[in-house]
Amino acid sequence: MANYIPTLKQLQYLIALKEHGHFGRAADSCFVTQSTLSAGIRELETLIGVTLVERTRRVVRFTALGDRIVEKAYRVVREAEELAELAQASAKPLTGDLRMSVIPTIAPFLLPRLLPHLRHEKPELKLYLREETSQSAIESLRHGNADCVLMALPYATGEVESAHLFDDRLYVAFPKDDPRDPPPSIAPETIDETRLLLLEDGHCLKDHALAACNRPELRAHATMMGTSLHTLVQMVDNGLGLTLLPEMAIAGGILEHTHIAARPLASSNASREIALVWRKGSPREKEFQMLAEILKDLSRHSIQTAA
Repeated sequence: MANYIPTLKQLQYLIALKEHGHFGRAADSCFVTQSTLSAGIRELETLIGVTLVERTRRVVRFTALGDRIVEKAYRVVREAEELAELAQASAKPLTGDLRMSVIPTIAPFLLPRLLPHLRHEKPELKLYLREETSQSAIESLRHGNADCVLMALPYATGEVESAHLFDDRLYVAFPKDDPRDPPPSIAPETIDETRLLLLEDGHCLKDHALAACNRPELRAHATMMGTSLHTLVQMVDNGLGLTLLPEMAIAGGILEHTHIAARPLASSNASREIALVWRKGSPREKEFQMLAEILKDLSRHSIQTAA
């Protein structure tokens, strides 16, 4: 009993159940029937002699030991996947499947201009995209659900490697007919904190904007209710205040068909770093560095063209 080694399939079932919290959805994600997944997990519990999951009609709850084993399972499955990735990377780089998470303040503005060129550059690369917040993206990376992340720094990423792509400048956006129409650039101290609209918690752009302004009172008085940059733009266009936008969003046309003007934020750190991030020690590191160079070149051309 003590010598039993779980199969990768059993560990994958366990991970899926942890992520989805539901046997049916977990089975769908593994492309098996619910009974197959449930039987696989029960067999694992029987062979190692412990209960990992408490089952009721409405709730799937992992035991404390179950949670610890799931964390180990993530690492084991990830290492097994990286064995195959190592062979693939050595054979022909940037071919086959690659899972990339992208944060919401980058995805809709940069990807439409990058992806056609990337498909042309690397036609054998199958890039699967997942849009999620920075925290969720880093969790996906840590658990092996994503191979790399296109995100904005600084951010608490943990043990990762990263490649700088470009700096994305921050702009202040406000109604064009605002009587307080500012000069060519806007100093942080002139921003009215009672009119500032920012994204909700969970979006790193909010923290980048507040850090660039370097005014602690903004965090206390700014209205943080935007679920997306498009939502913020609509609120500003309706005269509800002003907000901060990244240059890539403006270059991507977010202000088209609005009555909004934008001026650069006059601050020494009024930008965020756009970077490609991957797990430290990944066998595909050279591939990610190659991908970063391609994205860097495409981004430079794309933003200049849009501007």
